[in-house]
Amino acid sequence: MDTPLRAQSSLRLTPLGHHPLTSHCPCPSGCGVPTIDPVLSGLSRIVNGEDAVPGSWPWQVSLQTSSGFHFCGGSLISADWVVTAAHCGVRKSHLVVAGVSDHSSEEEAVQVLRIAEVLEHPLWDLRTVQNDIALLKLATPVSLSRTVSAVCLPSANASFPAGSLCTTTGWGKTRYNALKTPDKLQQATLPIVSNADCRKYWGSKITDVMICAGASGVSSCMGDSGGPLVCQKDGAWTLVGIVSWGSGRCGPFSPGVYTRVTKFIPWVLEVLEAN
Repeated sequence: MDTPLRAQSSLRLTPLGHHPLTSHCPCPSGCGVPTIDPVLSGLSRIVNGEDAVPGSWPWQVSLQTSSGFHFCGGSLISADWVVTAAHCGVRKSHLVVAGVSDHSSEEEAVQVLRIAEVLEHPLWDLRTVQNDIALLKLATPVSLSRTVSAVCLPSANASFPAGSLCTTTGWGKTRYNALKTPDKLQQATLPIVSNADCRKYWGSKITDVMICAGASGVSSCMGDSGGPLVCQKDGAWTLVGIVSWGSGRCGPFSPGVYTRVTKFIPWVLEVLEAN
């Protein structure tokens, strides 16, 4: 069964100025270059997770209800904007938490930000999970720091071939039947899967606005939705996918499905210009 990977509250988890679209972004060292290096131990998965080095994925944000329940992830693409999945159903009453890696820590310099605008893609379709992307305009910009900076966006014509090893991060469940999501940010390295191979698992549900990854003993799970799938390009981490949907049991041998970011660059640019 295919299900969106958004965490549900009350532990009832449904089966599943300057903006960085040129080569620069207002980050300490340009977009996509963490001050704190990530440490990846090859193929692992968020189900069976491996803890991320705190601060090593500085664009990762946690989307939370006003009571502090984490329900989805997102990625900073500039000091003012976060990209996430439309199916997360973000409202202006929700909060964006940046600079967090361990939800149980009192020591981290977290920034809790209000949302001024939620812009879902106009062709977003919950039934087919097509065009699963939303932009969140922050009411006040984040303060860029060692642990808070933007990921690079790809150009619309960038290609990320099958077999490329990329990384996804999130606080999603580490077992599909876990009662709660982990406190520490999890990371997993996983290969891009061609859409043709992905259709062998998921059939005609897979369209050209989706990109698949995993099926390698690796899986995103409920609560990871909206978070990043990043690949290194020209020395910088680039946002290639947004966690969208997958196996209701977070099966590690069926590919996870991500929103294909290159297809939405024109729309993203248009929204950022207009707002």
